[in-house]
Amino acid sequence: MRIAALLAAVVSLYAAEPKFEFWPGAQYDPKVPTFRQVLGYDAGERISPYTDILRYLDALAKASPRLKVFEYGKSWEGRKLVYAAVASEANIARLKEFQSSMQRLADPRKTPPAEAQKLIASLPAIVWLAYGVHGNEVSSPDAALLTAYHLIASRDKATADILANTLVILIPSQNPDGRDRFVNHFEQNAGLEPDASPVAAEHIEPWPGGRGNHYLFDLNRDWVPLTQPEIRSQVKALLQWFPLVYVDLHEMGSNSTYYFAPEAVPYNPHLTKDQKDSLEWFGRNNAKWFDKFGFDYFTREVFDAFYPGYGASWPCYYGGVAMTYEQASSRGLKMRRLDDSEFHFRDTVRQHFTASISTIETTSHYRSELLKRFYDYRKSAIDEGGREAVKEYILPRKGDTATVDKLAALLSEHGIEVKRAATAFRNGTSEFPAGSYIVPMAQPAKRLVRVLLDPDVPMEAGFLKEQERLRKKKLPDEIYDVTAWSLPLSFNVECVGVAEPSPGSFESVRPERIPAGRINAKQNAIAYIAAWGTQAAGRLLTGALRKNLNVLSTDKPFVNNGKRYPAGSLVFKVTGNQAGLAATLEQLTEETGADLDATDSGWMDEGVNFGSRRVVRLRKPAIALAWDRPTSSSAAGWTRFVIERQFGYPVTAVRSQMLATADLSKFHVIVLPDTYGDYGLGAAGARRLKDWVASGGTLVAIGGAVSWLAQPSVGLLAVSQENAARPKAEPAKPPEGAKPIEGDKAAEASKTAEAAKPDAASGRVAGKLFATEEEYLKAVQAATELPDSVVGAIARAKLDPDNWVTAGIADTVTALVSGRSIFTPIKLDKGVNAAVFAGPNDLLASGYMWEENRKQFAYKPLVIVQKEGRGNIIAFTADPNYRAMMDGMNLLLLNAVFRGPGRAQSEAEAEE
Repeated sequence: MRIAALLAAVVSLYAAEPKFEFWPGAQYDPKVPTFRQVLGYDAGERISPYTDILRYLDALAKASPRLKVFEYGKSWEGRKLVYAAVASEANIARLKEFQSSMQRLADPRKTPPAEAQKLIASLPAIVWLAYGVHGNEVSSPDAALLTAYHLIASRDKATADILANTLVILIPSQNPDGRDRFVNHFEQNAGLEPDASPVAAEHIEPWPGGRGNHYLFDLNRDWVPLTQPEIRSQVKALLQWFPLVYVDLHEMGSNSTYYFAPEAVPYNPHLTKDQKDSLEWFGRNNAKWFDKFGFDYFTREVFDAFYPGYGASWPCYYGGVAMTYEQASSRGLKMRRLDDSEFHFRDTVRQHFTASISTIETTSHYRSELLKRFYDYRKSAIDEGGREAVKEYILPRKGDTATVDKLAALLSEHGIEVKRAATAFRNGTSEFPAGSYIVPMAQPAKRLVRVLLDPDVPMEAGFLKEQERLRKKKLPDEIYDVTAWSLPLSFNVECVGVAEPSPGSFESVRPERIPAGRINAKQNAIAYIAAWGTQAAGRLLTGALRKNLNVLSTDKPFVNNGKRYPAGSLVFKVTGNQAGLAATLEQLTEETGADLDATDSGWMDEGVNFGSRRVVRLRKPAIALAWDRPTSSSAAGWTRFVIERQFGYPVTAVRSQMLATADLSKFHVIVLPDTYGDYGLGAAGARRLKDWVASGGTLVAIGGAVSWLAQPSVGLLAVSQENAARPKAEPAKPPEGAKPIEGDKAAEASKTAEAAKPDAASGRVAGKLFATEEEYLKAVQAATELPDSVVGAIARAKLDPDNWVTAGIADTVTALVSGRSIFTPIKLDKGVNAAVFAGPNDLLASGYMWEENRKQFAYKPLVIVQKEGRGNIIAFTADPNYRAMMDGMNLLLLNAVFRGPGRAQSEAEAEE
């Protein structure tokens, strides 16, 4: 059906109704264009595509001096990311002045209290309203447009007063790629009139849905790693303005109502009392308006303020007040709830619009107090940083130096001050190399430093106690997201907290994520060597393969010209490569950050020579990635992003079901991302996959895909998924004062109780006495079940240094463990447990893990390598690409994907 016809049907459906008022009684300036005058439909009649959003904002900006539109970035698909600044005409003319003044207020080291007081008296309070971070949460972007219209067109004095006291910044859609994916789906499935049935096709999105961006990331979880342009560019804009209030407007399940702050427990311990108290101001005013209009709502449930990587959390750590608002979604134009009541898209738009206006009103009312609290927050952070035990964090530039550089750059992008050592230095008894990074605590962003770099951020003891109580009763826990995210642990780099500031020569820097590398040229060079073990070397490898260079990789370490190179190091021989090799490599080092050493001899001081059988030629692999159901869309997107964007190598996204019928011989690597279900290839499809591996293919399985491979009906991986381990039952102690049963009677009683089985005729069983509550609790446990699900903790694993998949990597890595999958180790006659979780006392690096899981995960495999014919199966039981923030596991993935095909080819050539 043409969209025009659909719109006509919608308009006809509501033509008989009186004009819908979003803010009853409001009088608007007729010179400001309405939705209908610009877009051809009224607010709430259509889910606005992103082009309409931009068009309407531009029309408002042309019609009113109260609104100005700014571009702050671009999405992956090239759509402009914009925000609109809305204020009184006088304040719009002073935008640059306000931005400069907020920068001064944000640094109490440069702005003493007297000057700060003057700024507080003169500045408006900036409120930042961010809409539509999830593309299929459709009501808030239209509410953003309605909010902008109301603010600039309203004739009432209250709105004029608000705009005199505030500067409102609205992002109408944080995720335009995802939004248009949903809008296209909806319009393609719409019928004669909006269908309220929750199972109607217009409400049920095909894979991957509209929630994520182009790479299928949940952008509301990207505020710690800052991997996606939509969030990185927004953080940059926030640090220019320092808004005092930030609201992220979402949607939730259709059978809910409306949620606003205060948040649920647990709160992050680095939030201040003032920040938590401020939430009451906004909650109470929202409640006032919702009560007035008869809207249902709830607070203090479900949505917590613990993980700092939400849009509604991150701004707190520069000193703002940040909140989540959640609206029950119509997932279209009309939705029927379980109680058979129906609601319309325009109702959801109205409630988000009402909450937006209420928030702006509250910000206006508390203007001076919010400004004062912002300044006090920044000042107290500096004071705390000077008093606390850890005075600075040091990031030693050693090991994977490229990842250390990236971490320092990431901290800088977060608005954290970072310094770099010009020369080597000492602090206490430790020595640190030149180029190491210093992160001082006595800075305004001190609390953000702690949140991102501390090895662990604890949850409230009372909250955890309640979760354990719920778990014992098999009730769902209330942990909303991950419990660990420490960046040094995620990146697997050293981070040292010291009690005194470091002496030495340090420069304030804004580090680059990829600083230029260098090539140490040598006359008459016969080869160039890159030490493996850094992200930069990984980028060099993928770049060289794309340029069709001949790349060798060593299985063993070696020493050349007095320098030690780890296993996996890359060798580019002049012989066998194209002319101009040095110039090509020089360009690659500039782009990738890798360092190269030239050598004029193939003689090694120690270890393997270039002609050894332990030196493998790496082929340019064709990589297929399972795409579409049943893969987790997020996991598929993370994997594709890491390979394509972090390491610059293309992958072919293949519909999962095609793996059963496609010509797999065209691919050298197949990656099966995490999945929520069976890959469903059938026995024949699984057999084809096994034959492909045996002929030299490299199969990489992640998370739930490992469970599928291990199923007996599939038979591709010689391990099993474990049920929960139960402690051995101890003999029950008799109640106090009871007469003990002795000898054979005791054995007979025990035997009788253990052997109790239902009677075939009656179904009855022998009676059993519970002497203690503990016995009762054991008795009600299921005989066999999966372990309880872990909610995002970071765990340590030890690597087997003799396996090719661990080449060039430190002795240990850390993995984000989530879910309930624990696997048996593979037997040595079948394969190698290349990475094994640490023992129970060393396993947990950060976050919270149920005690039973901690014990059961100990010494179980993280990475399994199974030989199959000439090929290999590499299984990651935890996702190495989780949210693209587990950089410490990147090289394990690269070894699997790029060294595996080389080994298969080398072994095939050796056989010939």
